[in-house]
Order: sequence, then structure tokens, then C-alpha cells
Amino acid sequence: MLQRLSMGNSLYQALKFPQKVAFIGVAALCFAGISGCRRTHGPDVVATVNGKPIMRSEVEQLYQSNLGESKQQQTKEQADIVRLNIIHQLIDEEILMERAAKLNLTASDEEVENQINEFKAPYTQEEFNKKLSDSHQTLDDLKRQIRRAKTEEKLFNKEINSKINITDADITAYYNAHKSEFNLIEPMYHLARIMVTSIPLPPQQQTVNLQNSKATNDAEAKKKIQTLHNRLESGEDFGLLAQNFSEAPDTASNGGDMGFVSESQLHSSPDVYNAIQKLNPGQITDILPVYDNQHKTVGYAIFKLIDKQAAGQRELNDPRVQQTIRGQLRDARQQLLRNAYLEMLRDEARVENFFAEEIFKNGAQ
Repeated sequence: MLQRLSMGNSLYQALKFPQKVAFIGVAALCFAGISGCRRTHGPDVVATVNGKPIMRSEVEQLYQSNLGESKQQQTKEQADIVRLNIIHQLIDEEILMERAAKLNLTASDEEVENQINEFKAPYTQEEFNKKLSDSHQTLDDLKRQIRRAKTEEKLFNKEINSKINITDADITAYYNAHKSEFNLIEPMYHLARIMVTSIPLPPQQQTVNLQNSKATNDAEAKKKIQTLHNRLESGEDFGLLAQNFSEAPDTASNGGDMGFVSESQLHSSPDVYNAIQKLNPGQITDILPVYDNQHKTVGYAIFKLIDKQAAGQRELNDPRVQQTIRGQLRDARQQLLRNAYLEMLRDEARVENFFAEEIFKNGAQ
């Protein structure tokens, strides 16, 4: 639909001639070969959103950042798939940024600088500069990413999160339909985790945490996890540190929250199980090694025990049950509404993806 809208608008611009005869003549030419009537664009422009260009240099910078220190060679097809995904994300981001600007929700310079200072806190200036260089970024690139992330957060909070209301009736209905889920057949541990590894990010993944902080070798991983452990023992918030620095892709965005883990699952990692058994809710473990399938150390982790629940049926009047259900319902509605919201904004936008057209044209030959 977006492409049809875009083509229609371009055609309209191409046909705006004062003479009626000229109008008819150009119209005939355009319908004979629509591709020739599109606006021209430079070779450095891979897409546009409402006329604003997305530059090839930004796509390549993000592509190189994806590769990190990986030495794995990609085929041209694999590389172009990654680039297509990057462009799709940049298009969505630009659509959201334009909407936020209309609502005066763009992140301020002060908000960006505050986040930069948080990112720089664990490092010397030299170390911070090296992190930027290793990730193929400049300071301006990082600031742009931060501004986008904070702007998107402000936009979603206003347009979506503030409008979600989970009622007591919603919670009761969910509990009655899923009562068996709250019958614990064994003890459960509510855990959070901060993890740092030397494993490169997969090519399709651009970032793993808010700071885009990634260790590239074992020495960096050890230093980073020790710094984070020191900050935790100094009283800093576990969730905020996890969001900014954890390299666990499945939990970093949630503040490291792993949800509830069964006792039998913990037994599969004896080091973690033994460390967790020594904790009271709210306490953290020492630094623990992270192993691969060959029991080789590939990183380090810190766990926090948030809560522990004994086996048995949990009733609806248990505040923990209500909190769990409320969180699950809110997360589900947020995801649904965000997807719907972005689709509506896409329908209103004029998007042209020249890179996709180029790929399709070359592939069809």
C-alpha cells in the first residue's frame, strides 16, 4: 500500500503542467512507463520517508557494526538481507521520529547528554573512544541513536502506554482461564541477570543494550563485569545497569528480568543453583562464569534473586499473582498496540525503498 501511495504522489507531481495538452501527453508517457516518472535520487540515497533521505553511509555503518569482530564471510545475498532489514528499521524509526516531532516529543540535547555521561561512566575517555571505534561509530552516531531511542520511548509512553488500563476484571478473567499456571509443582525462583560475553553479535542484530556496549574479548568481559559488580555493591539499580550494559539479548531490555525459573532448571547449572541458594530476595551473586556447550568459559554473569515461591497453588488474592498477571496483560497489549500504531503511521507515510527495488530488479534478470 505504501508503494502505491508513493507512486501516486510522484505521478501527481510529474503531471502538474499548466497546459491541458501537455498534461495528457505526459500522463500517457507515465502510464506507458511509470518507472520513468519517479523522482530521481542520488546513488547515496537508499530510501526516502516523506521525501527525507536515508543514506547508504548510515546503512553501511550499521551493517559494519552488526559484523563487529566476526570474521565470518557472508555471501552477497546474506549481506543484502541484513541491509534490507536495517533499511526497514531505519524507515520505521524515521516514521516514528516525524510523528514525535509533530507532537513536540523529540528528546532534548540535555536528555541525550545525560545518557552519554551514563554510558561513559565505567570507562576512561580513551577506553570510551576505543569502544566507539570498535563499533564503527562516532560520538555523533551514538548521540543520534540515543535521541531516537529516547524519542521513541516518549512517543510510546504518550500515545500507547498511558492509554492502557488493566482492570481487576481483566485479572480475574485471566486467572480463571489459566489457574493451572499458578499451581507450582516445585519451588520457583524469580531471577534477574546481567551477562557479559566475548561472543560476537549475530549479523542481523544491531544492538544488545541501551549503551550498545559489547565486550570483544575475555579481558574486556572480565573488566566490564567486575565494574558492574562494583557498581551494584555500591547500591546502583540492577535493572538500569542491565538495560544499559547487559549482553543477554533476551533480557537486557527488561532490566535483566528472567521471570520465574524452576528449581529443576536451576539444577542444570550447579554453580548458579548453589549461588542462588545462599541469597535472600534482593541480594546478588558473586560473578559466575558462563559456559558454552563444551563447558568452555565464554562470559560472566551476575544474578539477582527477586523472589522465591514454594510449591503449591497460588490464589487470586495473592498480590504476586495479581502483579504477574497485570504485567503479562500490559506487555501483551503494549506489543499489540505498538504494532498497530506503527502500521497506521506507515499507511500515512510516503515511503520509497530504492535499495529494495534495486535488489528485486537485479534478481529478476
